[in-house]
Amino acid sequence: MVYVFLADGFEIIEALAPVDMLRRAKIDVKTVGVTGNTVKSSCGVEVNADINFDEFCEEDVEAVILPGGMPGTLNLEKSEKVQHAIDSAVENNKLICAICAAPSILGHKGLLQGKNAIAFPGFESELAGAEISDKFVVTDGKFITAKGAGVATEFGLEIVKQLKGEELSESIRNTIQCQRKMN
Repeated sequence: MVYVFLADGFEIIEALAPVDMLRRAKIDVKTVGVTGNTVKSSCGVEVNADINFDEFCEEDVEAVILPGGMPGTLNLEKSEKVQHAIDSAVENNKLICAICAAPSILGHKGLLQGKNAIAFPGFESELAGAEISDKFVVTDGKFITAKGAGVATEFGLEIVKQLKGEELSESIRNTIQCQRKMN
């Protein structure tokens, strides 16, 4: 199962575009309400999470996704449950995906040390010890980071690629008419 953590102030495109790509790939994905069952995005749209955090099952995690947005990123970072889920994913060698400001959470934990990574412009200094990439979406080992909302579909397709292979990811790209970013 892939879990997408939603906290009040999350960036809606950064959360739901990857969910869309994963569901097109027939990958089990659930949104998790960190700050409640109904979570308000940074632009004011309310989203009903698939499950609340009490229903989150650490044992079946394939990947975790941290969408950015403000103050969503700060709300994710201050959640002890989210912090524990990240730690568990690291310990169990699961995929950890963060976009926009959210890679800063991984940077603050020291998880990007020596890794290629990217974040929203201005957050690079929060990626402690990372090699800052000039790409929009970067995979290094079990970490996928992305620059922002404009590459949320690309971010989702990269998660599909890492979980189910490039052929499926490219098939979905062609189906939705998504042109590959050159960077």
